[in-house]
Amino acid sequence: MNKKIKVLFLSVFAFSVLTGCSSGIGNSKLDSSDEIKVGLNYAYSGGAATYGQGLTEGIELAMEEINKNGGVLGKQLKTIKIDNKSEATESANAATKLATRDKVVAILGSDTSGSTKAAIPAAMQNNIPIISGSATDDDVTVDSNGKVRDYVFKTCFNDSFQGILMAEFAYKDLGLKNAVILADTTSDYAQGLSKNFKETFTALGGTVQVEEAYQAKETDFKAVLTRIKGKNPGVLFVPGYYEEVGLIVRQARELGLDMPILGGDGYESPKLQEIAGNTALNKVYYSSHYSPLEDSEIVLNFQKNFKEKYGKEPDAFNALGYDLAYFLVDALDRTGEVNSERLRDSLASTIDFTGVTGNISIDENHNPVKSATIIEMKDGQASFLKKLDPQK
Repeated sequence: MNKKIKVLFLSVFAFSVLTGCSSGIGNSKLDSSDEIKVGLNYAYSGGAATYGQGLTEGIELAMEEINKNGGVLGKQLKTIKIDNKSEATESANAATKLATRDKVVAILGSDTSGSTKAAIPAAMQNNIPIISGSATDDDVTVDSNGKVRDYVFKTCFNDSFQGILMAEFAYKDLGLKNAVILADTTSDYAQGLSKNFKETFTALGGTVQVEEAYQAKETDFKAVLTRIKGKNPGVLFVPGYYEEVGLIVRQARELGLDMPILGGDGYESPKLQEIAGNTALNKVYYSSHYSPLEDSEIVLNFQKNFKEKYGKEPDAFNALGYDLAYFLVDALDRTGEVNSERLRDSLASTIDFTGVTGNISIDENHNPVKSATIIEMKDGQASFLKKLDPQK
């Protein structure tokens, strides 16, 4: 992003003049309508629903601001939303419909890595950029051979980044030398974080005493937690999603496991507090994309506008969705026309985009170079602990 574009983006946050997204074309032809259609492929029901709803709230706030200030490329933004029901098959179907029936210029989503990867074939076949603000798996933007997927982009950091940072935090900041990993065997997200946590923690000199497993939708973890208690670890690393993590944390505390529990951005949900309870949520730490304590103009305006629209404080997924919309708009503005193929090139060339969750530059693998934060839970309330340097 050049200086002119960056200034333009900042001015919209302060209610000035920036704009939008883009219209449906699965090819290089210019769309002549007055609307720019953007596909939203998110979970509005099922296990990942709070992620999908949170991201969508942020996206819709941003697009409302953009449209109020004139749209982008002289056009108004229109979202086409499809509920993928937290299922990979539904996500694939949604992507196909958005690309071929609705003719969107880009697809935003999905919320989890698995659902996002399921949507990629349809996007690639129809030359439609797909951008996720929350699919953190390392192989979202590259295939099994390490080849970059031309039309796939992310605005969130990778699982490897989270796993490395949380291992460093456990070993260096908390001074803990022995760890146990408890991970969902059915989740690419959990496996990615586990792998990088273990490699980094052991390279630093720590010991991973044992790796235990569970599967999504399980509700009784007492047997595995009892085995873990027998190991007396210094730290328990649980890289999962809030539904299972909430139960694991609550049951761990009920069994007398008082060690720190660490994880990733899958903890980021108000449901975590409901499931685990306030008392259990102490000495719980996780990596996140957003710090509500930042006092920059962009963050303060976002918080004010979000609270006015929704009547609540924004969380990390709201912030990720908000950035995702403006990130797309920035690229569309630089493209200069509603053209999916040329939009891909603009997305790939993004440098120093200024967002609520930090500055973003897209690397050669279509991943963002950006900072992360660590959140500490205190009596069920999330509090900002520290900010971590971006990937090098």
